[in-house]
Amino acid sequence: MRARLADGIRRRWSMLQEDREAGRAIVEFIMLGILLIVPLVYLVFTVARIQAASFAVTNASREAARIMTATQTGDARGKAEYAADLALRDFGFDRGGTLNISCSPACGTPDGTVTVTTTYVVPLPLVPDLFIGHVPATVTISSTQVGTFDRFKGRK
Repeated sequence: MRARLADGIRRRWSMLQEDREAGRAIVEFIMLGILLIVPLVYLVFTVARIQAASFAVTNASREAARIMTATQTGDARGKAEYAADLALRDFGFDRGGTLNISCSPACGTPDGTVTVTTTYVVPLPLVPDLFIGHVPATVTISSTQVGTFDRFKGRK
């Protein structure tokens, strides 16, 4: 009985010695898959966040310029700021955007222009605070929209 058990162990050991590579391919595939997929997924999420910020900033500038050129009341700037904030919030960007509105020659002047620039600083996801001083942890996105006031506005 003992000889048979020892003989079985020897046979199994010799089979294992002959086929040392058995099962290693699957482990290598899983390890390489994880090492390649995790950075790829991070890259996709980061690019998607930056693209969403680009859409949000473009939309905010455009809507603010539209409000500035279409509003005939004195509160056009407040309405434009609200419209830009709403456009940023629609894309999931709550605070941190800056809106710069400038008019040439003056706001509301017939055939004048309004230039609206919206800037948003997008923090990169999952960057630890330890690396913030050494590695760029943000991307700045900005958009400029120029609107023209109606040439015949106010004329009768």
